[in-house]
Amino acid sequence: MMGERLGGGSDEGAVRVGATVRRPVREWTASVHELLRHLERKRFEGAPRVLGVDSDGYEVLTYLEGDSMGEARVWPSWTRAEDTLVQVARWLRAYHDAVADFVPPAGARWRSGRRWEPGLIIGHNDAGPFNAAYRAGRLAGFFDWDFAGPTTVDADVAMVAHCWVPLHARHVDASTGFTAFEARPARLRRFLDAYGWAGRPEALVRNVQVQMAERAALIRRRGHTGEGLYARLLRRGVADELDQAVRELDEFSR
Repeated sequence: MMGERLGGGSDEGAVRVGATVRRPVREWTASVHELLRHLERKRFEGAPRVLGVDSDGYEVLTYLEGDSMGEARVWPSWTRAEDTLVQVARWLRAYHDAVADFVPPAGARWRSGRRWEPGLIIGHNDAGPFNAAYRAGRLAGFFDWDFAGPTTVDADVAMVAHCWVPLHARHVDASTGFTAFEARPARLRRFLDAYGWAGRPEALVRNVQVQMAERAALIRRRGHTGEGLYARLLRRGVADELDQAVRELDEFSR
């Protein structure tokens, strides 16, 4: 396919063609399209729009204009800015309001394999700086919805905070350019206040730890084949980094 191959992220296959993005259709694509169409009906602006499937069998989405991470090792300064942190929290709250009444079709399939049931929402589940578009000093929204799937509101808030406060292992966050570790408790409080989350920060940090431990176990379980996304993550040591983050966050909560 002619077009600009889009870099960044852990997955592969996205190509920009003009004002559109083409991606291979996967078994969960139809479910993600239903979610994105719901967001469009709600006039939620921070996500791509679905344009259909082309003659080559690729999904066609609108291109979310803005600067993105690409292949940068040290993340751009806007990913660490206090104002961006607030914008992300407000994006997440607006998203939760928009998706609150979304009921997936019977038989909907999600990449995680988890089934939706009442009490759950469909989260982006990968709304980190590597999937963000930033334009003219503002967060334009998030792309790459392949990991969208059932979760709880609290779990979604926890994992977005993990990405943006940030709450990973110190050496991982330092490698991206974030070194203000003493500011993390205040950044977490600011994020939660901007979202309007009334829970205790300590409970949210514990939620982050539980999810990171589960993700590490998933990478090890699915990565043993030596092929595919989870195998690449396993070879890169991502599961070990998640384990270290869980241990370090014991100190964060004290």
